[in-house]
Amino acid sequence: MNHPRTLRVDYDQTASVTCVVGSDLNVNLNRSAPPTSRFFSVKCTPSVQYGISPSPLLVSHLSPIPLEERSVLLIRMSQASKHENDSKLSVRYYGASREVLGRAVLHLTAVEISLDVDADRDGVVEKNNVNKASWTWGPNGHGAILLVNCDTERRYRKKLDSESDHVSERSDLKDMSVMVLRTKGPAKLPEGYKLTMHISQGDAESVRVFKTRSFEMTANMQTEEVFYKYFERAFPLVLSSEVLSQEVPYLGGTGEMNFYAEGLRFPDKDFNGLIRIHLSLLEPISTGLPETPIFTDTVVFRVAPWIMTPNTLQPSEVFVCSTPDNFHFLRSMKQLVASSGYKLKICHAYLNRGDRWMQDELEFGYIDSPHHRFPVVLDSPRDGELMDFPYSELLGPDFGYVTRFAEKKDVSSLDSFGNLEVSPPVTVNGKHFPLGRIIIGVAFPTATKGRNMTKVVQDFLWAQKVQEPIALFSDWLYVGHVDEFMTFVPAPDRKGFRLLLASPDAGLKLFRGLHNDGHGQAKLFEGLKDEEQITVDEILKDEGLRAENNYVQSCIDWNRDVLKRELGLDEEDIIDLPILFKLVVDNNAEFRALAYYPDMVNMIVLGKNLGIPKPFGPKVNGRCALEAEMCSLLESLGLSCTFINDFASYHKLLGEVHCGSNVRREPFDFKWWNLEM
Repeated sequence: MNHPRTLRVDYDQTASVTCVVGSDLNVNLNRSAPPTSRFFSVKCTPSVQYGISPSPLLVSHLSPIPLEERSVLLIRMSQASKHENDSKLSVRYYGASREVLGRAVLHLTAVEISLDVDADRDGVVEKNNVNKASWTWGPNGHGAILLVNCDTERRYRKKLDSESDHVSERSDLKDMSVMVLRTKGPAKLPEGYKLTMHISQGDAESVRVFKTRSFEMTANMQTEEVFYKYFERAFPLVLSSEVLSQEVPYLGGTGEMNFYAEGLRFPDKDFNGLIRIHLSLLEPISTGLPETPIFTDTVVFRVAPWIMTPNTLQPSEVFVCSTPDNFHFLRSMKQLVASSGYKLKICHAYLNRGDRWMQDELEFGYIDSPHHRFPVVLDSPRDGELMDFPYSELLGPDFGYVTRFAEKKDVSSLDSFGNLEVSPPVTVNGKHFPLGRIIIGVAFPTATKGRNMTKVVQDFLWAQKVQEPIALFSDWLYVGHVDEFMTFVPAPDRKGFRLLLASPDAGLKLFRGLHNDGHGQAKLFEGLKDEEQITVDEILKDEGLRAENNYVQSCIDWNRDVLKRELGLDEEDIIDLPILFKLVVDNNAEFRALAYYPDMVNMIVLGKNLGIPKPFGPKVNGRCALEAEMCSLLESLGLSCTFINDFASYHKLLGEVHCGSNVRREPFDFKWWNLEM
């Protein structure tokens, strides 16, 4: 990487100059020549390379060269010096009669200096990559990657590692990105020269840098336990929001020193994720005056985004709450998860304090880099009684945590994360989204009032860039979550998935078919204590209910069109589920929709096994017609349907199976930095 530098020389003087191998020294010969000079000549030792601009006409190498107004001498050192001032160059100036008017002499000391990162993203810090000072996307892109150090190495002393200004455990280093300072040259820099590492004030809010400091292990420091007491000494802080610039060692001879860059914050509205770290060689001018930079090397990092995982990825762990009234639900979930071959984590009553809505409190994702990746939970600003669970129970070694804070007055039901989903990978009009697209619910675009996901969460989601969000209309629902009318399931054909949509039209069509087949007196809600049963014919005769479902279908159809357009879907990629809704008046005297019977689209997806709310629909020949229809629609895709009774413990409380559970999934194989942006 070339770093041109203008050098001033004076005739009849000898100057000592320190330069960096690979950098050009540009000397304006006319400016430094004695008055009346007309010619010049140059001599140097073998390690010095030089050129002249503009190139002189062909003359004998023994003859002086005509001095022009813009004559520039270009000096470059081919290798690092072994000793100070071990290379020389002289310029002799001549008058019109070729008489010598003066001579400028340079004693040169050359050093190799580079600040290196993993710019080609292969997990190895290569030397002096020409692309290390910039960042580009794509499989042929370049630029280093930085993780936000948002986990904690000490599970029982809860504090994000990024909140500590020291390295407390050796394992903490793998969450950071290595920078290597490489030097070659004399045993020490010439008097007054020094190396400094520095960052801007803006970048200092987003990164912290530590260095390796070697020190001898004494006899009483041999055990690991005692060693950790000295860990802060072993990896001292170099750069932070309080320290923007600090001198770093020049190692002498051929040396390397590791530095560790630690990400402190995720991309957001006020931070594009790019960070620049600089290393400068400073030259002394005069005692009492500041040094001036004569060489600067720069590296660029992009902070890794937070990435959500869709239903089509392999589950790792399933989370549910235990409450005094959900014993039957919990038993069914245990059986489903065990038979699917996954782990079930139960948040017990003393932790959840009666808050059963595991989906609403948090969303699982992960962060990734060439050298390390780990899961990160996004904590909702909803802050119900489960509010402590993500931090107190999930945060730990290699399990990160992030949240966004909002004023309580700005938080609505739409800030619960049943209102935050992500699609499987899709291609839309030739543009590939290999990590899918985030989906949120908001108020209708033309509405003058209504509930919305709070701005700080939306800003965070949009800033991650790699899963470009889609906003759907969900404020027509009483709870207001997108998972009340849509989900994705894996499929063996087409795009590898199907979009499932709640459909009142499909529900009414099913009931009309039952009526036509002579099952109009079949009843919904049979076997449910304290629940009024209703026949198929009574539902079909209820004109008010039909009107309400026409309205709901219109709202879902609006979202259907958005999803088809934004996800590149055809009608064959969508399956309509027979679900009816009813309108109720909320606390603001607004009509909003609730599921009439358990909302079967609000399911948990565990590979090919689906946990679906048991709908308690009309029975035909001893079998629930709604369950039979669901099986008919989904089992042809190789999916297995398990119907879970959540009526009393979830449905009556305005939620279903998906609302009461959460799934951590394995990350994508696709690397986010290979996205074509």
